[in-house]
Amino acid sequence: MRIAFFVNSIEGEETVYATTSLALAALARGHEIVYVTPGDFILRPDGRLMIHALNLGAAKPRKAETFIAALRSGATRRETLDIADVDVLFLRSDPSEDAGPRPWATQAGVIFGRLAAERGAIVVNDPDGLTRAQNKLYLQDFPEIVRPTTLISKHIEEIRAFVDEHPEGVILKPLQGSGGKNVFKVSSSHETNLNQIFEAVSEMGYVIAQEYLPAATEGDVRLFLMNGRPLKRGDTYAAVRRVPAEGELRSNMHVNGRPVAAVVTPEMLAVAEQMRPKLVRDGMFLVGLDVVGDKLVEVNVFTPGALPEIAELTSIDFSEDIMAALERKLDIKRAHVGTLTNRELATL
Repeated sequence: MRIAFFVNSIEGEETVYATTSLALAALARGHEIVYVTPGDFILRPDGRLMIHALNLGAAKPRKAETFIAALRSGATRRETLDIADVDVLFLRSDPSEDAGPRPWATQAGVIFGRLAAERGAIVVNDPDGLTRAQNKLYLQDFPEIVRPTTLISKHIEEIRAFVDEHPEGVILKPLQGSGGKNVFKVSSSHETNLNQIFEAVSEMGYVIAQEYLPAATEGDVRLFLMNGRPLKRGDTYAAVRRVPAEGELRSNMHVNGRPVAAVVTPEMLAVAEQMRPKLVRDGMFLVGLDVVGDKLVEVNVFTPGALPEIAELTSIDFSEDIMAALERKLDIKRAHVGTLTNRELATL
């Protein structure tokens, strides 16, 4: 199987990224991998969709450090491939990273991913589904019972009124964003720096005001879903609790959030079950849910991370299970030529 990983940039890839774990698992299972970035697609006059792909050649690194070194070294080579010769295009870019420096790149994955699916590649997550999930507004499409109370606005007086309605406080964050950037807690509408916080967040567009969940002091649980269901092996779930550093609101790893073993509760599984129908309809093959108590605070469909941390805590590399699922999809596709849509394949 030939798998193309679509990422923001080669130089931006890191050993701790879930994409690296997935690529290593693919190599270990005997598959060929290539990397593609937003500027690497070519649509030729004859309708063929080509990719200018980075290929590791004969290198088969087993460790993340060796893999990333090989990816960035002169040992790698570029080759132009017809997308028809690629079995799986795995969309693993974060559009919000490109929103400022190169806005043209934010839509490249879904635009060319759609063309790739039309030309026979299995594309995950489904590009049409990802189009619906370009920002945090996607969360509002899920049942109200699983979501914190939320306001979306660019008017500060609306924000003030919302804060007044929530004595436990409110989280403010940008509608288009990721990685915990510009996330603030506001305890009162009379806070002297509320105007400054609002200006910082609203500079990126619309503002999400979300009721603060007191249980968030203990962090959140990142729970992976695959094909719409919790990813597990035996009795062990692909999940990790991310505990914020002392004095820090956010639990993201890059702001010193600490990964610890997660206990997946019946309440969390109930949230996942409420999410399942829409995720399946949207062709969301691999998703990371961020859950606090019995509420969903984020749904990560572009580049859900933490697979390496989960592997370290559980001694299970769930990247292998994800690769096995892609292998099954390819077998299903070959057995049902032309009868299944990409969206159907994505969550089978």
